[in-house]
Amino acid sequence: MGSPDRVGAVPPSPMEHTRLGVWFAGAPAPPAPLTWGQQALWAAIRRRGREQALMSLRRVVATPRRGPTDLANVLRAIGALVGRNSSLRTRIQVVDGDLCQVVAAAGELPVLVAEAASEDDATVRHDTAAVAAKVADHLADTPFDHSREWPQRVALVRVGDRISHVVVVFSHVTVDFEAVETLLRQLRLLLLRGAVDTPAGPQSVDVARRERDVDRRRSTRAVAYWVRGFARLPPQTLPWVAPPATPRFRRTVLVSQAAATAVRLAAARCRATSSTVLVAAIAAVLSRWSGTDVCGLHSMANNRAVDGYADAIAKLNQVGLVVVDSTGRPSFDDLLRRVWRAALEAYRHSYYDPTELRRAFEAAGLPYEDAVSPHCFVNDVRLAADTDPFARTVDEAQVRAAMAGTSVTPAESLDHFTWRLRVEITDQARGLGIAVTGDTSHLPPPYAERFLRDIERLLVEAAFRDLPWPWLPCPPEEEQVARG
Repeated sequence: MGSPDRVGAVPPSPMEHTRLGVWFAGAPAPPAPLTWGQQALWAAIRRRGREQALMSLRRVVATPRRGPTDLANVLRAIGALVGRNSSLRTRIQVVDGDLCQVVAAAGELPVLVAEAASEDDATVRHDTAAVAAKVADHLADTPFDHSREWPQRVALVRVGDRISHVVVVFSHVTVDFEAVETLLRQLRLLLLRGAVDTPAGPQSVDVARRERDVDRRRSTRAVAYWVRGFARLPPQTLPWVAPPATPRFRRTVLVSQAAATAVRLAAARCRATSSTVLVAAIAAVLSRWSGTDVCGLHSMANNRAVDGYADAIAKLNQVGLVVVDSTGRPSFDDLLRRVWRAALEAYRHSYYDPTELRRAFEAAGLPYEDAVSPHCFVNDVRLAADTDPFARTVDEAQVRAAMAGTSVTPAESLDHFTWRLRVEITDQARGLGIAVTGDTSHLPPPYAERFLRDIERLLVEAAFRDLPWPWLPCPPEEEQVARG
């Protein structure tokens, strides 16, 4: 790659800090195309402009108590991590007219060192974890320049003569959630022992080359599944109900202890995972609100079941299509079984070439989404979704009473968004978090709250018994007609 590259950016910090650099060197690699997962996210970034800052993965690693925590050793561990993983030495640049991944054999990674108060300062009590979280937010605030910048930004929190935390913000264009967890395990070993005994897994350029040949058949099967499934879906998941507000997309967050308990109870009663219960509840509400028997849900698949990719350092995750059919008016338990089978089919067909998918959609006369998808994206980002497989005895009246403590609050607003409707499931200190980000033409704020409360209510009902169709009372439009 020529001379070692020193280009890269760490945004200046508002707190007291030092700017350093860590040298790295690793095996060279020729340029390669973007992976399929990268291609899909790259298109989304171009649609979202400045809001691509949301597409970063923030992590804070506390340095191990038993390992060396001085600055020199921590910098050495970071350099070794980048050296052994070519994905961390990769930029996205134009080569011979094509967008490619370009790996640097050697270079320097900028590192910001944020200063916290000395541990022997009895007058000031700094929470170093809070400082690290603030630094992570700061590093993620500016979108990555993928042509000039390394795909991660690093900062250290220093307390006296020791490093208390390593902060890393990864670009989601280069790595996915599973890859990040693998990288952090390597970093902890490097901090603790100075080495990682096992070889590094496949890197992003390795995945891209394999996708040009080995995985073509798998992509073809996945594309055929998408075309069949998408042809069954209605043009819109939710009807148009109002002129758009400004900003157009609004996020609303429900936090419910009742829902947290109900999901666990329903999963145990139905012998299913809590994720399946949640997807079934969302699908049931969407089906009622849309008035259609078939609805489409998008979900993210990590694609780590593909042979050889378990420890890959790449962006492998891609969006899947879950086609939920409620024809025949099934009970909720029957719907849940249908959702489980539909989700399995979606995960089996979530690894595909986006260019091939676009061509197939165009050939079939189907709309390929370059702007906003009309269907719902469900993202379950809980860290420990099913840690309690046994349903503890809970009185039904207690669960219903807990609904009085549910909170629904407005959150951020966006001018542009990839999905017309996105539902996120999150861990919250006071219960289960369910957030919906919706197009105000289809889900204005009052509807968003009703939508979230319908999901909560359905979960509470399903915790104790099977529910016959239609599972819930009428949706908002039917309510208005009934009231005259």
